[in-house]
Amino acid sequence: MRPITFTSAKQLVPVANRPILFYGIEAIRDAGITDVGIVVGETKGEIRDAVGDGESFGIKVTYIEQEEPLGLAHAVKVSRDYIGDEPFVMFLGDNLIKQGITPLVQEFQRERPNCMILLAEVDNPSDFGVAELKSGKVVRLQEKPKKAPSNYALVGVYMFDSTVFDAVENIKPSWRNELEITDAIQYLIDKNLDVRSHIISGWWKDTGKLEDLLEANRMILLDLDRHVEGKLESDCRVEGNVVVGEGTKVRSSLLRGPLVIGKNCNVEHSYVGPFTSVHDNVEIKDSEIEHSIVLSGSRISNIGTRIESSLIGKDTVIQRCSRKPRCFRFMVGDSSGIEVL
Repeated sequence: MRPITFTSAKQLVPVANRPILFYGIEAIRDAGITDVGIVVGETKGEIRDAVGDGESFGIKVTYIEQEEPLGLAHAVKVSRDYIGDEPFVMFLGDNLIKQGITPLVQEFQRERPNCMILLAEVDNPSDFGVAELKSGKVVRLQEKPKKAPSNYALVGVYMFDSTVFDAVENIKPSWRNELEITDAIQYLIDKNLDVRSHIISGWWKDTGKLEDLLEANRMILLDLDRHVEGKLESDCRVEGNVVVGEGTKVRSSLLRGPLVIGKNCNVEHSYVGPFTSVHDNVEIKDSEIEHSIVLSGSRISNIGTRIESSLIGKDTVIQRCSRKPRCFRFMVGDSSGIEVL
């Protein structure tokens, strides 16, 4: 996700114009959980500003500081005083589970295992923590193995009782110098505690890569209903489910849904196509864009080729220059990707 994450918490990158983190918080709330601890590090200020005390979500938020990013099991460890002896859900802030977690939380409450892990079948298991199953039972977990024992990846949602605290105290840091949650769960398995798995059949995404973020954006936009608060001139065409925010002006353009355009934007002589999210205060003129995410304050002008499958950061300017001789001019942050045809 670099260079976006050099300047912003990746959990706050918007999907359908709402931070990824918000979807996880709402899934937790909808499962009946109202006390939520958010483990924060160097981006704690941004997270606090976005979430606040949780009142707007109908929950009570406590912020738990982690001085260094020393692994997911370490995040559990520093949360011990907050959690006490209560069973809890651990939900990674950059994960999206479209169907939510309510039935899974209810199952955990009803059956009372020591741990429940969620699994999803994936094509690239070596990019994830992976579970090895025998007769449906979890026997081994590995973190991003070179040779995966199965194609069942750990979804970023875990449920534990207090036995996990003994596990995080007894495991050693991995080669990454992190306390791995997979090692903590393996400790529970080796101690013959009740570790169960649930293979989810619905849609799930870990949004740690651009293509996954765009896919998440696409899936969320599919649930849009048309809603227009901004001003559309008579020479505009709108096809499909399109959301246009207050104060936005659109003229001489084609908007094709599913599409969301935020507040106070200006779109002129352009095509803004399906599966695109345009945040607030964006200007698009004489250009075409689809299947992309455009963050707030950006300006796209006079681009002769359609922009697609792109993530455009805040306050970015993309424009065609008519000066001679013709050339490309870039000011690009670290770890960026540019394709020129």
